[in-house]
Amino acid sequence: MDIFLQQILNGLVLGSIYALIALGYTMVYGVLGIINFAHGEVLMFGALIALVVIKNLLAFFPTIPLWLILVVALLVAMSGCAVLSFYIEKIAYRPLRNAPRLVPLISAIGMSILLQTIAMIIWGRTPLNFPQLLPEQSLAIFGTGALVTVKELIIMLTALIVMVALLFLVKKTRFGRAIRATAENPQVAGLMGVNTTRVISYTFILGGTLAALAGVMIASNYGSAHFYMGFMPGLKAFTAAVLGGIGNIPGAMLGGLLLGIIEALGAGYIGTLSGGIFGSNYQDIFAFLVLILVLVFRPSGILGEKLRDRA
Repeated sequence: MDIFLQQILNGLVLGSIYALIALGYTMVYGVLGIINFAHGEVLMFGALIALVVIKNLLAFFPTIPLWLILVVALLVAMSGCAVLSFYIEKIAYRPLRNAPRLVPLISAIGMSILLQTIAMIIWGRTPLNFPQLLPEQSLAIFGTGALVTVKELIIMLTALIVMVALLFLVKKTRFGRAIRATAENPQVAGLMGVNTTRVISYTFILGGTLAALAGVMIASNYGSAHFYMGFMPGLKAFTAAVLGGIGNIPGAMLGGLLLGIIEALGAGYIGTLSGGIFGSNYQDIFAFLVLILVLVFRPSGILGEKLRDRA
């Protein structure tokens, strides 16, 4: 039972990160109807930008509290990824807005490869150590053998706060109404006075800041960052978005958490179930198995599409 509870906790930490990334996918898809496959690379840039800021602050200001260093690095990373996402939309998507859907998809894959190459040139191919700035103390859960670190609790709490804040932004604010109007019908929204180009740009910027936050969380959780770190989490977050209902914000949250739990439970029990043939290093197969099953049996996801009503 302790092992089961431990895997659930691990899944919630992982799922919180997937949910944040999936929100970026679902926001862009809900507004433009396209999949931004360069989103994982924005995540990677966020982690590497934060790493540069952290190393410089530790070198020049060693007396600054560690939590403040992390906050400053996170703000710089989010700002950098917001700018990066703005130009990704402007260069790779805006000229193709009225093109067939396959065209911006190919453009997104090209942008993903380009960003990976740029990061490899700047930071190299070798994984870089990411300083551990969050507390590592372990806490027992309800007196059981399952443990969760303070760092993991901070990651889950931060993700929850951000997801609730985003849901409030979309549902209760003027900007949120503009997003929903643009998602429903860009032409009509434009006739009603909504600057749809600006809304789309802001949506990409918002997705970029979420990706930066997720990137710093991943780097903090695993202690490393590298040019290829955004590819697999990006694919899994896309799976999470499809699982919950792409275009549906609560669906992205639910899909991310469920996928994290499925993957953690699979990694914990695959060895036992396969008689030792497979190990936890095969945990990635569960995400793509879920993607196949959802696309076959429920393409609209658990909660269905919501931002845009499609025939």
